[in-house]
Parts: sequence; C-alpha cells; structure tokens
Amino acid sequence: MSASNQKQKENRSELGPRLRDWPLPGKVLITMIVVMMTIGLSVAAGQIIAHDIIPTFWGKDEQVMSAVHMSEGHSDTRGDLFDETLTKEKTTTFYQTDEFIFALKFTHIHIFGMSAIFILMGIIVLFLDLGIKVRSWLILLPFIGIIIDLTSVWLKIFVHPAFFWLHIPGGSLFGVVFVIDVVLILWQMWVKPSPNI
Repeated sequence: MSASNQKQKENRSELGPRLRDWPLPGKVLITMIVVMMTIGLSVAAGQIIAHDIIPTFWGKDEQVMSAVHMSEGHSDTRGDLFDETLTKEKTTTFYQTDEFIFALKFTHIHIFGMSAIFILMGIIVLFLDLGIKVRSWLILLPFIGIIIDLTSVWLKIFVHPAFFWLHIPGGSLFGVVFVIDVVLILWQMWVKPSPNI
C-alpha cells in the first residue's frame, strides 16, 4: 500500500463514518430532520419579518398587528424593536416587571428550542466529510449566534433599545451556518460520489 493511500485511510478513520455510507433508512431520517427544521426556521423567519421588522421600519399600522395578537392580550408596543417604553423605570420590583418576565420566558423557550435544533444539526455535522476544525466551527458558531441573539433581548429591554441591532449578527450567524449545514448534508448524502479508496 502506497504512503498516500495509507494517509488517506488514516484521515478517513480520523473523520469517522461518512453520511454517504449510511443505509437508506438513515439517509431518509436525516433528510426529513433537515427538511422539517428548515421549514420550522423558515416559518420563524417569516414571523420575525411580519411581527418585528415590518412594524419597526414601516410604521405601526393597525393592519400589521393582527387580531390574534390583540386577543392574546399583547400590548400595542409589541412588534416595534425600537420601542423605548420597555426601558422606562418602573416602581415595581425588578423581578416582578412585565419586561423581566417577558425576557425570562423568551429566553427559556428559545434557548431550549434553538439549542435542540443545533444539537441535532451538530450530531449530523459530525458525519460530514470535512476536516475536524471545519466541523468543530460548524458546530460551535450557531451556539455563539444563539447566545448573542438572546443577550440582545436583555440588553434591548434593560439597557437601551439600540441593542436590538445585535439580533442581526446573532441571527445571521446561526441562520447562515444552518443553510451551509443543510447544503453540505444533502449534497454529501445524495450527490457526492464515494471515493475509490
């Protein structure tokens, strides 16, 4: 066996099994996980556009705020990312304010939901035919994006509304990595040919 073939075999064993080598049921399962998470994140992006971005940059129009939100008891300030009423001082104890309770609930829901998505994606990324450093970054970066995004909620409410801009790098980070993951996963599973080694 030549030295180059030996080195290729060592590199492959270091990387672990590849997605293209999985049995058909495993590929179908991974494909459906990726498809369902893509649909879920797409719907979430649509909700952010309709609920936060449009009201923030194109004014508070009664048609923008749906009857569903109003019937749920949300305030008129909901949906405006720049709303400064959230940072006004209250006489209520800090942990009893509506703002604190909202931030706590938002963080609780999103930290588990978003983390679950990228835990699953990270497990799948482990099997990509990429170097260890590249796979490590693809696993790490979405979690950094989630932390930035959730931190921006607290800073926006309790420090200054301008911290809303942190949603952009945070959300972009996990959004872009998600798209890269999806493309690489589906390509390597279904399109990329197996090497002859």
